[in-house]
Amino acid sequence: MAVSAADVKSLRERTGAGMLDCKKALEEAGGDLTKAGELLREKGLAAAAKKGDRIATEGVVESYIHAGGRIGVLVEVNCETDFVGKTDQFRSFVKDIAMQIAAANPKFLTREEVSQDELDKEKEILRNQALNEGKPEKIVDKMVEGRMNKYYEENCLMEQVFVKDQDKTITTLLNEKISAIGEKISIRRFVRYELGEGLEKKVDNFVEEVMAQVKQ
Repeated sequence: MAVSAADVKSLRERTGAGMLDCKKALEEAGGDLTKAGELLREKGLAAAAKKGDRIATEGVVESYIHAGGRIGVLVEVNCETDFVGKTDQFRSFVKDIAMQIAAANPKFLTREEVSQDELDKEKEILRNQALNEGKPEKIVDKMVEGRMNKYYEENCLMEQVFVKDQDKTITTLLNEKISAIGEKISIRRFVRYELGEGLEKKVDNFVEEVMAQVKQ
């Protein structure tokens, strides 16, 4: 059966397996993402999934301070061994994550961290927007669902597009590093500070500055 590019991409992000392997697994599973993931694990192709149950308590807390000290980030990324935590490849990955947080300003790590109150509030706003645009009531809920996916992509770190490579999400990048390094890696938590945040002040687009610097 024909499978969608979106499903192939989703399966790749979940498992870290190659695009062609994901496509074949989905075809074999009749388009069922869960079953396709199980097939990849059985074949030893889902590198990230195989390491999902391991314990990762080593790693590093990395900091990133934007030029002039106007944006600061602390992020904890874990791995399984102290040896890997000290490698240049792992440290470079963590630095990229810190710069991503500075540039893209995620509010949450994953969509599961978004509170129900926050979700209800956002859905109400999106629903009212759709109604104000004159959309028929019968398709409004479908539109809200699609726009909520966009909300997650913008506000959840693991679903954001990697600022250094627009063809990857952070989940894809993480799975690639797990495959390359051979250990479980997890982004555990982060905090981002912006100078004068919450205070009335002249508006400066710090995020654009960081994005420009990251892409150099």
